[in-house]
Amino acid sequence: MLFNCKAVFLDRDGVLNSSNVREGKPYAPTCIEDFSLLPGVAEAVKALHENGYMTIVVTNQPDLTTGKVSADTVEAFHECLRAAMPIDDIIICPHLNEDNCSCRKPKPGMILQAAQKYRIDLTKSIVVGDRWRDIDAADAAGCVSYFIEYGYDEPLKQKPNFIVKDLAEAVHMILTEN
Repeated sequence: MLFNCKAVFLDRDGVLNSSNVREGKPYAPTCIEDFSLLPGVAEAVKALHENGYMTIVVTNQPDLTTGKVSADTVEAFHECLRAAMPIDDIIICPHLNEDNCSCRKPKPGMILQAAQKYRIDLTKSIVVGDRWRDIDAADAAGCVSYFIEYGYDEPLKQKPNFIVKDLAEAVHMILTEN
C-alpha cells in the first residue's frame, strides 16, 4: 500500500484554542463560553491546507471520562473548529493515563490511526503541540515536531525538532522549509 499524503497533526488545546492555565499547568476548556480560537490559527490552518497538507487534530480529552465535560460540549468545540478552518479530521482519546491505551499521547495511536485511514506518509508529516506528550507522540510516530513554548511548569522529556511561539510561526517555518 502506497502512503503518499502528508499531514500536519495539530493538538487542540493550546495550539488551536486557548487553554486555561492555572499554577503553570494548562487545562482544556469545559464549557463553550470558555472556548476561543487563538489569534491567527484559522489562517495558518488554511495555509497548510492550500499547500497540500492534510490537517488533522489529535487531542487527549480525559475530561470526557471524568465527566468534567460532556460529549455534546466537545462536539460543539469541534464544530467551532470546523466552521473556522479546513480540518480534515478530529481524532480524540477520551482515556485516562491509567487506562494505558494505545491512543493517549504520548503514545502515537491517534497519529497511526490517521496514517492508516488516509494513507499518510509519516516521514513527510509534522506534529504541532504545546506539551511534552505531543513531542513524544511525534517522535514515536516518526514525524517532525514543532513545540509551542508557553513556559508551562512542565518539562519536556525529549527535544523537539523546532520551538516556536505559536501556530502561525510553525506554519511559516513549515511552508518555508518545504
